[in-house]
Formats: sequence, structure tokens, C-alpha cells
Amino acid sequence: MLSRRGLLHAGLAGTAATALGGLASGCAVPTGSTGRNMVLWYWSGGLSPKVVDEAKARYDSTVNLQAVQIGGYYRSKLLTTMTGRAHVPDIAGLKGEDMASYLPNSSQFVDLRTLGADRLKSQYLDWKWQQGVADDGTLIGFPIDVGPVVHFYQSDVFEKAGLPYEPEDVSKEMGTWEQYFAAGERLQKRIKGSSLLIDIMAVYDNSVNQGAKRYVDKDKNFIGDQEHVRTAWERAVEAKRRGLLSSIVSGTPDANSATENGKLPSQLGASWAAGDLKLNVPKTKGKWRVANCPGGPANSGGSFLAITKACREPERAFEIITWVLNSANQAQGFVDAGLFPSTPASYEMKALRAPDEFFGGQITMDVLGPAAENIPVAYNSPYDVALRQPIVDEIKNVGALGKDPKKAWSDAMSKCRRIADHLGVSF
Repeated sequence: MLSRRGLLHAGLAGTAATALGGLASGCAVPTGSTGRNMVLWYWSGGLSPKVVDEAKARYDSTVNLQAVQIGGYYRSKLLTTMTGRAHVPDIAGLKGEDMASYLPNSSQFVDLRTLGADRLKSQYLDWKWQQGVADDGTLIGFPIDVGPVVHFYQSDVFEKAGLPYEPEDVSKEMGTWEQYFAAGERLQKRIKGSSLLIDIMAVYDNSVNQGAKRYVDKDKNFIGDQEHVRTAWERAVEAKRRGLLSSIVSGTPDANSATENGKLPSQLGASWAAGDLKLNVPKTKGKWRVANCPGGPANSGGSFLAITKACREPERAFEIITWVLNSANQAQGFVDAGLFPSTPASYEMKALRAPDEFFGGQITMDVLGPAAENIPVAYNSPYDVALRQPIVDEIKNVGALGKDPKKAWSDAMSKCRRIADHLGVSF
């Protein structure tokens, strides 16, 4: 089950203080293109190849759109280029998990409001739109996709275990975390060798992401010791205490084998995880269904396009961005690359309402669409990544190593205090 987002947080230790390598605020950035060229940077799987090719042809009479896929650590390469102020792309993809670190340097990007973005706002998910807005109100990110989290499960295994197995019933009868855990206990009693959850992070991260708070607030105060994080922590510990976690490492051949054999029949994952299932366990085609995530909707993943100050023709760049990311093309992006649309109008389009044979002919958009629309708006601080990490490290120690939860929490808070002091975050 190796996810194409499996390294989601790799290399993200940097914070807003160093996000653009010390670029002076408001300094002029030399142009990244010459003549008719307009350069777009993104990463493999970041946009629909078909839509990108159509954009090149559509705007060929006015610009030569050069869409460049950047491999490796995308964020580092973009920041290095911007720091050097040479060969900066006109249009740049910004990964959602990095977005908070770009926002304090909004002066290095074009404020999309000045190009008429506000008139399009109603066409996009509000919570996603807000993620691209800096504290000063500048809009630097135009929404590409989102990652609504849902419950993927093998209906035949659930039926064999005497559990609800139709999507509506699973959504209703496993709608809370407690109901889900109780169902997991029944599953494990009736299906020998099975586990409800592959690891503790499925509980912890999704629980945090179901709320409207993270780790640092707008006033630069640490809030990772408050009830919303403590509740997620205690819920994850409860899953461990009740024996609901497997001993298998996610993303390994063993995990694929266990999933294929019905021993890991339940997965809480973002919309893009459907593609991982189809890739990694193709023999399970027809056995899967999709239901609501217990505890409510959450988001994992999703990115943006931005226009840098290097761009000579920001109006033209904005025209290209808004065409590439209109509802019809976002629907195409979902079909081509599994990019779940940030445009609700896409959810009613025929291409997205086709029965999915991998999921037993279910119209998965009936679950995914409402989940995407009901994700709570949360403030994402540029310091969240750094101050999340000690807590994640310690909850993993509880899940995988059996560390005492009280000791783990105390150690996490001690590490957070040191990091907060270093970053100038009030603890």
C-alpha cells in the first residue's frame, strides 16, 4: 500500500522563518522567462497531463507555455531558485502541506485578488480557498485539489464478520470513533488474524484534522497541548489499548499481502488512496466500498498554483491558471490523475458519477463529494510542521513500541517547548 503521498511530510522541518531562504521582503525577483515563454513548475501527478497539453495548445498563439515537472524535493528546489532570483518560474505549484511556510513570504507572489480572483471564489471550496490566503489577506494560492478522508473497506470481510457492509449502513453504524472501535473488536474476534487499523497514525492524524485547530494559532501561541490534540492523542492510545492496531509496517509487501487476504479490510484514507488500492492490490477489485470516515470529515493533501513576481504577464498567467483549474478540467484531473476537485460543480459531472467497478459499482462521489464540502476550516501556521513532529514521534512510539502514553506525552511536550522557544512561539 505504498502511497504516492507516502512521503508527505519528508523534508518539511523548515519553518516560515527560513521558508524562502532569507529573501528580503518585497525585493524584486528577476523574470524567470524570456520572450513568449511562460514557465510552469509542478511535480509528477500534480496536474492532469491531458489538461496541461490542452492548455499549451489553447494558449499557443499568445505564449509558449513550458510545463516542467520537477523531480526530487520540489519545495527545496523552488525555494533555492527563488532565493537565487534567477530562472524563477512564472507559475509555480505549491504543495498543500507546504502552504503555511509560503504564506509569510506572500510578497514574493502575485496577489491573485488583483487579477480578479474574488469573482471566482464561490466556485471553489471555501475551506480550501482560505488555505491559500496569507494573514495580510493576500491570496497567493489558487486551489488545485483536495484530499477528503473516507473509510475504505472490504464489504465481503465485513459481512463475514457480521458487521454492517452496505455503505449507508457502515456510515451510520460506524459513524463515531467509539462505534468504529467496537466494530473493530468484533471484526478481530470473528476474522482470525485480522486488524482494524494498520497503525496508530490513522487515528491520531485524522482526529486532529477533523477539527478547526492545529498546533499554533494566529497569535503565535502553541496550542498543541489543548483539548483538540489531547483528545486525538487519547483516542489513538485507546486504539492501541484495545488491540486494534496491526504489527505490520505500512507501505510494505506484508501490508499489501495482508490487505489482499482480507486481514486489513478497513482503511481510513484520502480520496487519492483509492488509486493506491487499485495499484497495490488489484486482485481485490470489486470487494471494496466507500463510507464516511468515523468522527466526521477530514482532509489530507491537496495543492495550489501560484504566480511568482518573476512573471512578466501575470494577467495571462492567471487566465491560464483559471482555465486549467475550472470545474470541467478539475473533473478531468480526477479521471486522469486522481486529483480530487476543489470545485463542487465537478461532483455532479457525468465522468465523476460513473459506477466504479473496483468499488463494486458504487458511485463513490456520493460519499467523497459531501466529505469534501464539509471539511472544517482550520488555521495552518507555518510553525505547525515543526511543532507537530515531536507529538507524532511520541504517539508512534506508543503505537509501535508500546511506550507508556503518559511518559510519551510528557516527552513530546518537553520537545515542543524547546522547539517553540527556538522559533519564538509562546508556550
